[in-house]
Amino acid sequence: MSRLASKITFRVDASLQMGTGHVMRCLTLANVLKHQGSDCHFICREHPGNLIGHIRNQGFEVHILPFEVPTTQQAYNTETGLAHAGWLGATQQQDAAECSTILNQLTTHWLIVDHYALDAYWEMALKPDYQKLMVIDDLADRPHCCDLLLDQTFGRDAKDYAPWTHAASTLLCGSRYSLLRPDFAALREYSLKRREQPQLQHLLITMGGVDKDNATGQILEALIATTLPQECRISVVMGSTAPWLTEIRQLATHMPWPTEVKVGISDMAQLMADSDLAIGAAGATSWERCCLGLPTIMLVLADNQRKIAQTLAQANAVYVLHDPQEITDRLPELLNKLVESATQRTSMSQAAAKIVDGNGVARVIQHLEF
Repeated sequence: MSRLASKITFRVDASLQMGTGHVMRCLTLANVLKHQGSDCHFICREHPGNLIGHIRNQGFEVHILPFEVPTTQQAYNTETGLAHAGWLGATQQQDAAECSTILNQLTTHWLIVDHYALDAYWEMALKPDYQKLMVIDDLADRPHCCDLLLDQTFGRDAKDYAPWTHAASTLLCGSRYSLLRPDFAALREYSLKRREQPQLQHLLITMGGVDKDNATGQILEALIATTLPQECRISVVMGSTAPWLTEIRQLATHMPWPTEVKVGISDMAQLMADSDLAIGAAGATSWERCCLGLPTIMLVLADNQRKIAQTLAQANAVYVLHDPQEITDRLPELLNKLVESATQRTSMSQAAAKIVDGNGVARVIQHLEF
C-alpha cells in the first residue's frame, strides 16, 4: 500500500532577479505536505533578495548554498545554453556537487526542484542522492529526467513536454494543478458571491514580491489619469526585499485615494477576496486571482509570463498590458472601461473563476506517494 513520502527536499531560489514566485509556490506545497506528516527541507542559494528567512519563519530547515558574485555570466551560459543559466549563481556542476553534500545527510524520498537554470544534467548528477524527482516548471524549454513534472499554466498541454521528458515521466499540466494555499479554496465561495453585485470600492495592486523595475510606481502615477471612483481605496502589496519600497510608500501618501502599502502580508487570500479589481503581474498570483474571480488588468513583466497572459486574455479572464511601457499609454483606457462597465467586470470574474478551483495541491499530492 502506497503512502505519502516522509522525507522531501526542495531545491529552489528567490532573488531580486528571479523574484519570489518559485519559493512561494514551493512553500505552498511544503506546508500542506508538512501538515500531512512529511519532513520537508529546503536548499537555497543566498542570492541578494533571497527568502531564506521567510522559509525558516514558516518552520522549515534551510540548507544554504553560498552566493558569490560571478566574474561573468557567460561562464554559466556556455555550459548548457539555457536561457536562464545566469540565474543560478553557479554552474550546474558546482550546484549539483554542493547539493549532493547536503542530500547525503538527508534521506530524501522526493527531491522537488523549481528552477529555470537547472535541467537534466543537474538531475542526473544527483540521481544517487534521491529516490524520486519532481520538477516544477512553466517554460517547456529544456530536458528533464524526472518521475513527475508539474506545469500549472492554463492551457499547457502535456505534448509541450514530449521533446523534453522521457515516456515514463508523469506529467501534470494545466491550471487544475495550480498550487494555491488552502485559504484560497476556503474563501472562493465568499469571493464569488460578493461579485454577484459588483462594486468598485477597493483596488488591489500587486506586482510580485520584488518588482525590481518599479512597475508599481508607474501604475500609481498612471492612475491619476483615470476615472477611478473617489470613494475607492487602494491596497498595494509588496515584498520586504522590494528595492522601491521606500519610494512607493512616499508616493502613496500623495495619491488622491486612500492608499495603503502592505508588506509581507499573510492574508493575501482575504485581501483578494475583499478587493473589487486588481492590477497584477502575470506570475503565480494569476491563479490566486482566478480562483477568487477577481477581475484583473494583467501586466507582463517577463517573457516567461507571456503565455499566461495570452491564454487568460483569450479566455476573457483579464485585460493585458503586454509591456511596462504600456502602463502610461493604455492602463487609464483599460481601467476606465472597467470602471464604466460593471457587466464587463462580472463577465471577467466569471471567466476567471472557471480556470482555477483551488484544489490543485490535493491533486498534486496524490502523486507524491512512496
